[in-house]
Amino acid sequence: MNEVSKAQAEFMKKHRRRGFLVAAVRWALLIALIAVWEIGARIGWIDAFLLSSPSRMLETTLDLYRQGVLFEHIFVTVFETLAGFLLGGVIGFVIAVLLWWFDFARRVLDIYIVVLNSLPKIALGPILIVWMGAGIPAIIAMAVLISVVVTLVTVLNGFLEVSQEKIFLMRSFGATKSQIFSMVILPSGKPAILSAIKLNIGLSWVGVIVGEYLVSRAGLGYLIVYGGQVFQLDLVMASTVILCICAVAMYFMTAWLERRG
Repeated sequence: MNEVSKAQAEFMKKHRRRGFLVAAVRWALLIALIAVWEIGARIGWIDAFLLSSPSRMLETTLDLYRQGVLFEHIFVTVFETLAGFLLGGVIGFVIAVLLWWFDFARRVLDIYIVVLNSLPKIALGPILIVWMGAGIPAIIAMAVLISVVVTLVTVLNGFLEVSQEKIFLMRSFGATKSQIFSMVILPSGKPAILSAIKLNIGLSWVGVIVGEYLVSRAGLGYLIVYGGQVFQLDLVMASTVILCICAVAMYFMTAWLERRG
C-alpha cells in the first residue's frame, strides 16, 4: 500500500513539475518575443511605423487611459461579444435539441443547415445593418449569426453520435424520449457542447470585430479601423493586443467554468 502511495505521489510530483515547466517556457517565449520586437524596432531591424513596438503600444494604451476612453471601448466590445456568445450558444443549443427530438424535421432541414453552415456570414453584414440599423444590435446579430450555426452543427452531431445501443436499451425498459435525452443523450453529448462553447468564443469575437468594422463608433474594432484610416498604426497594434488579451481572458474563464462543472 505504501509503495502504491509513494508511486502515486512521485507521479503527481512529476506531473506538477512538467506543468510548471510548460508554463515557464510559455512565459519565457512571450517575454523573448516582446524583447526581440522592442530591440528590433529600436535598432531598425523592424519598421516601427508599420509594426510599432511594445513600448509605443504601451504609450498608446496609456494615452487612451488618460483620455478616459480605454475601458469604454473595451467594455463595448466585451459586452457585444458576451451577448453574441450567450445568445448564439443558447439559440444553437435549443435548435439542436429540437432537431434531435423531431427526427423528420431534422431530415427535412438537413440540407439547409449544410448550406447555412457553408454560407459566408460576413457577407450578410450589410443586410443586417439595413434591417437592424447601424448600432450595437446589428453587431450582436452578426456575432449570433456566426456562432449559432457552429453551435447547432457541433451539438447536433454530438447528439447523433451517441451509441444507438444505449438508446435501444433505454427504450426496452420503457423509457420516454425525455428520459432518454436527459439520461443518455445530454450526458454523452457534453464533450460536443463544451467543444461548441470553446469554438464560439473565437467566432463571437470575429463576428463582433467584423460588425464594428462596418458600423461601430466605439469598441476595439472601431479603434483598429480608425487607427488604420489616420495611419496611427500604434493604435491599431495596441488595440489588437488588447483584443487578444480579452479573448484569452474569456477563454480561460470558460476553461475554469468547465473544470468547476
